[in-house]
Amino acid sequence: MGAEEFHYKRSRFATRLYGDRLYTAGHSWLRREEGDLWRVGFTKFAVRMLGEAVEMAFEVKPGAAVKTGQPIGWIEGFKAVTDLYAPFEGVFVEGNPALIKEIGLLQSDPAGRGWLYGLRGTPGPDCLDAQGYTAVLDATIDKMLGKRHEGS
Repeated sequence: MGAEEFHYKRSRFATRLYGDRLYTAGHSWLRREEGDLWRVGFTKFAVRMLGEAVEMAFEVKPGAAVKTGQPIGWIEGFKAVTDLYAPFEGVFVEGNPALIKEIGLLQSDPAGRGWLYGLRGTPGPDCLDAQGYTAVLDATIDKMLGKRHEGS
C-alpha cells in the first residue's frame, strides 16, 4: 500500500482516496499504524451523510475483543445517528481522545486527526483498496440519484 492520493468525483460529490488505506462498504477507512494496529475513520462520504457530529460514545472498553460487524459505539450528527461497527475481528484499543474532546475534527479532518478509534487485528478480504472503494461509491451515489429522480 502506497501513500498516493486518488481524486474521485461523481455527480456533486468529490473526495480524495488514499493508497495507504483500506476501505469498507460501510464507508470507513483503515490505516495501518504499526504491526497489527489500525486506525479506523469515516470517509468523507460517511461524514457528509452524517452531517455535523454532535456526540459519540463507545460501548466497548479498551482491550475488549470484538467480532467483525459488532456494534462498538455510536455517533450522532445533525442528519443521522449511526452505529460504529468493527470492520474486522480484533481488539478495541481506544477511541480517539482528540476527537472525544473536539468532535468537530470529524468534519474538519476526517482523513487525519478526525479518526474514530484504534483496532488491533487483521482486516479481512472484504476490505477494499481505493479502486475497489470507488465501485462502492459509484453504486451508492447512483442509487441515491435514482431514488431522487423517482421522487421527482
